[in-house]
Amino acid sequence: MKPLERPTFRSEASKQIYQYVERHGTTARHQTRSAVGLSSGEFEDELEWLITKGYLEDEGGTLRIGLNAGSVEEHVGPDLAYTIRPARQEDFEGLVDTIRDVTAEDTYVVAESIADRLLYEDTVQRHNTVESRVFFVATHDGDVIGWTHLDLPQSDKLQSTAQLTVGVREDYRQQGVGSQLLGRGLDWAEANGYQKVYNSVPMTNDEALSFLESHGWETEGIRRDHYTIEGELVDEVMMAYTF
Repeated sequence: MKPLERPTFRSEASKQIYQYVERHGTTARHQTRSAVGLSSGEFEDELEWLITKGYLEDEGGTLRIGLNAGSVEEHVGPDLAYTIRPARQEDFEGLVDTIRDVTAEDTYVVAESIADRLLYEDTVQRHNTVESRVFFVATHDGDVIGWTHLDLPQSDKLQSTAQLTVGVREDYRQQGVGSQLLGRGLDWAEANGYQKVYNSVPMTNDEALSFLESHGWETEGIRRDHYTIEGELVDEVMMAYTF
């Protein structure tokens, strides 16, 4: 399978519909038609084409982008039952809160920047001609307790690599949640034709470095004094997993 391809459109109308849904995460069908200003017939025709192409999904009148991120997985351990599934727009607040919770305790600069982007863009999944991203979440009793995220460049020269982040709330660690989330992200990347995923971690984050190393990640390089954390210069460890 080829890496995630840029969406292309048969008309300006189909492009407008897709862009409106993609920017908003999820939208009501009737609101989308009103926003793009198309007649009912033209809107229905273009929307049907977008759904047939797999660009959009219609769930009972709610439109969302179709990234084919896979199914829901149920996991039951000795002390915890949880679900791993593709993130939805409804997970937005829980996802941002979980990322903020993890990065408040650990030095995880890349994940902090992802939370900032989510808040700025106000949408979870993205897939356009400039950027794409996929999130999976772990949930327990309906609450987000962890995530894995793939940032997918749309540059031709970078389409074989993806950036991956993963994190779990402290109360739910040491129960295999992080490993399952990491595996879900890696499986998706490999199935979609990516050859390598990478992550960058401050040298001071021993837990994250040990976790990645234990799952087969390797250090590709170190950038000296790359971060300033609590007034101190800290090296960045550039790690990668190759399929």
